[in-house]
Amino acid sequence: MKGIILAGGSGTRLQPITSIISKQLLPIFDKPMIFYPLVTLMELGIREIIIIVTPYDLERFKSLLGKGDKYGIKIEYLIQDKPNGLAEAFIITKQKIAGSKTTLILGDNIFHSNSINENVIQEFNSGVKIFSYIVKDPERYGVIRFNEHNKVEQIVEKPKIAPSNAAVTGLYCYDEDVVELAESLLPSSRGELEITDLSNIYIRNKKIDVVTLDKSSIWLDSGTFSSLQESSNIISSLQKRNGELIGSPESTALKKGWISQDQLSQQVSLNRNSAYFQNLANLLDAT
Repeated sequence: MKGIILAGGSGTRLQPITSIISKQLLPIFDKPMIFYPLVTLMELGIREIIIIVTPYDLERFKSLLGKGDKYGIKIEYLIQDKPNGLAEAFIITKQKIAGSKTTLILGDNIFHSNSINENVIQEFNSGVKIFSYIVKDPERYGVIRFNEHNKVEQIVEKPKIAPSNAAVTGLYCYDEDVVELAESLLPSSRGELEITDLSNIYIRNKKIDVVTLDKSSIWLDSGTFSSLQESSNIISSLQKRNGELIGSPESTALKKGWISQDQLSQQVSLNRNSAYFQNLANLLDAT
């Protein structure tokens, strides 16, 4: 299984800030936003990750994350010149993911859930696996329509009248057919290759599985000014309450045994003035 983080796009909802920096490099409390989707893929046990970025932000991402060695993973970067739809991610990464199952996560989605773990990937064989979350305002999202037998019938994008409260989050697992199917898509009315259209092909072929995140799970879409602030407040509150670092690739890598305590200690020693790295130092002291 390979992972893709979609961190391109123009971030129009966050202008003027995103005129100078990618929104995925903006802070969510004590970490850049990109850390959170990266950790979600790591929690799924994925160690080969492709990050899709704009040509303007490539060097900034490389400076922050490098090749992934410090997290015990492999990171590669590919360019998306302009946002042509989420499904284009599979065409951009075609050569890298050929013959592999793939998990795609949107770079502004934050998950904190016991439902997201390595078992999810181990149990995935074919088709598409989507992750849904029960929301109060489903008209803002892609929403699942169920038939009378409670089977997934269709994903409807931002419906005026929602067929359910089950929103589709920005986390998807696809089988090896995804590149061919993505290349078969036609642009939508807004000129994009839609991820919803891609998933609906699998649904019509009855190759869909849904993971409904439980009530204790947190899913945040951090693409607006208010949601940036809300996400930071939630992460801050959880970390203070639980005494754990949420969305930390270093602590996740240590927990999984992908890096050693000595490797993490070296990183901490180079960043002693950072509160984030001080929290990592506390983690080392506790182990």
